[in-house]
Amino acid sequence: MSATASHFPDTTAPEGYSRLQKVLHWAVVGLLLLQYFVFDRMGRMFHTLMDSGVTTWTVTSVAHVVIGVAVLLLVIARLGLRARHGVPDAPQEEPEPFRIAAKLAHWGIYGLLVLIPLTGLAAWFGRVGPAAGGHELMTTALLWLVVAHVGAVLVHQFWWKTNLIKRMT
Repeated sequence: MSATASHFPDTTAPEGYSRLQKVLHWAVVGLLLLQYFVFDRMGRMFHTLMDSGVTTWTVTSVAHVVIGVAVLLLVIARLGLRARHGVPDAPQEEPEPFRIAAKLAHWGIYGLLVLIPLTGLAAWFGRVGPAAGGHELMTTALLWLVVAHVGAVLVHQFWWKTNLIKRMT
């Protein structure tokens, strides 16, 4: 074995996201937009379920559940790809406090994208009221984290001029 060869994987960060990482990212974004703007009428149906014990199966309820499960599966796939492929380093122009905030925000988004569908499933199929409350609170937290994420991308693009958006397009 040569002096430079190693049994350990290369731990250098990739220069960009893989095509599959990009596809999964935008697929999750699209599904979340559908959830927020088209199929977010589950509250009333959940209250009916809790009050009467009768599950209301409508286009909205089925779509909401299916999209939630799809988001969960896509996020698990993204996390697997992230573990195998890695992610690009933060641009050098990004100040250290923002690097830390970005890491925390990304892991917060990933965590919420796993927990929100799980609590939704527990609420809907298990009739667990506290899970529904957590689902609603975490959905609001996710919305705020996504707004911060988009804002950070805009700061990178127009203030620091790092062209960060190119890595995910």
